[in-house]
Amino acid sequence: MVVGKIAIAIAAIVFATLAAATTVVLSLISIYIPNQSSPASDYQKCLTVASNFATTVTGPVANITATTGVSVSCPQVSTYSCPGSLVNGVCTWQRKLAITCIDGSTVRIRIQSNGLPSRCMNVPLTAQVKEHDIDFEVNFNPKVSVNSPTQSATTATQLNSISCNVSSQNTAPTSSNMVAYSLQPYLSTMAGLSIDNVVILNVNSADNVDPFYPPAGYEQEGIDECLSHPQASGVYHYHVGSHCVLSPPSGNLTSCGNTNNCLADVISYMIARWPSSAKKLTVIGIANDGHVIYGPYLNNGQLVTSGTDICNGMFYDSNGNYAYFATTKFPYIMSCFGPGNYPSFGPNCTSNGVSSYTMSHYASLRYTG
Repeated sequence: MVVGKIAIAIAAIVFATLAAATTVVLSLISIYIPNQSSPASDYQKCLTVASNFATTVTGPVANITATTGVSVSCPQVSTYSCPGSLVNGVCTWQRKLAITCIDGSTVRIRIQSNGLPSRCMNVPLTAQVKEHDIDFEVNFNPKVSVNSPTQSATTATQLNSISCNVSSQNTAPTSSNMVAYSLQPYLSTMAGLSIDNVVILNVNSADNVDPFYPPAGYEQEGIDECLSHPQASGVYHYHVGSHCVLSPPSGNLTSCGNTNNCLADVISYMIARWPSSAKKLTVIGIANDGHVIYGPYLNNGQLVTSGTDICNGMFYDSNGNYAYFATTKFPYIMSCFGPGNYPSFGPNCTSNGVSSYTMSHYASLRYTG
């Protein structure tokens, strides 16, 4: 019996010693391997992203345009330009939006929108803004690799054919498994949707150049103070990040002109008005390929000035997540569906572009080329 008790005591001492050693090892692991907490599930992340959108109805719905939305009135929009109807002589429309996360082995997100803003618009008297039926579903935050770019340019000519091409986002990558329930042909240049229900189009103008910082020989396009405007088919849209996505103005809007220091430097105007509370990783939209679109800042308050590829996407965390960012350089939000590569030259369709592209820290850690 005495021998047995001694054996038990020795075993207890050994077990305690091993447990202590294990604790020390785990403590060291926690020091040298950051971000070891389990990431949120794709479905939970989808729900978090979806919660940023100004939805008007729980989806999915049979037809977003047939739903009852949120009424918006804008006295400055003319009868010809009005996307709704006149109520007591004032242009009034309804904003309609549903964002639905669909759980499964692959998480999907469905976007249903009529493309009309929750604020006033300043549009030319000869331009029209129309309601649209936008309805598509894609894989949410599809897994992509820095070692397998969707777009790759090894020459300046190839880069220009990708980045300086208004049609470069006609089709989402196969990894997105996009299903278009209703997406009119004139929305073939649609790159994504902002959280305020305004369409994000491909960065290029119809001339395949930067609409706001064009190269010599091309004219700058007009926009309102929210940095948005309608195109020929009545799609009211953004090409760049807009402070109005997060802080929509009330009442009438002014145009983006030289009098308010807007047209002279569109991007500086936007950055100067970006809400201080949003100078961190902030959702401003979703791309047609299922990747999230963030504002111009990272969580540490740093303005994004590098780390993006030719499509303007970035691998931004240790979990390998890829997203697009609203940057101060062309292509501002996105010019193609990424990931793209990182050539040592820039595009020639802008006077506000980069001269080369560099990987983010997280991309370089995973790069094997």
